[in-house]
Amino acid sequence: VFAQASQGFIDYGMLGALQIDPYGNINSSYVGGTYEQPGRRFAGAGGANGIASLCWRTIFIMMQEKRRFVPRLDFITSPGYLDGSPQAREKAGLPAQTGPYRVVTPMALFDFDEQTHRMRLIATTPTVTVEEVLAEMAFEPLIAATVEEIAPPTADELMWLRERIDPDRLVIGKGKTIRF
Repeated sequence: VFAQASQGFIDYGMLGALQIDPYGNINSSYVGGTYEQPGRRFAGAGGANGIASLCWRTIFIMMQEKRRFVPRLDFITSPGYLDGSPQAREKAGLPAQTGPYRVVTPMALFDFDEQTHRMRLIATTPTVTVEEVLAEMAFEPLIAATVEEIAPPTADELMWLRERIDPDRLVIGKGKTIRF
């Protein structure tokens, strides 16, 4: 997979993480303490660095929690737009035109501003307000001029999710139950 990503054959990589910062850098290594003496250590990159570094676009799937959307990571496991400065990824030796694309949560959808590379709120899920999304973030993202509402899944999409893609509810059965 990494050989294919390094040759530009993988358009979208999908990742989860413990923490994400305003520029799409992620931490999946530890929280609290130091690297040598972490408050709590987790699995680490597990290949996420290769995906975040080499895929054309990276999509993050995250729970919407203030402890996960932080202004500064405890540790950078995988790069996003680094400090957000122009060409920061390229200066670090990463391929041009790559980087974070979307952040998907149960509450909202984010993209990244093309100029500043900061995370931007572009849509909320039904019944969720912009204020509720912001209350679950430790930093304030940019906010699109028009924040859309994501349409609920159709009956056919729900059937595919519940019966074909995840019939054992290993993913969609976790967390809060959202009824459509």
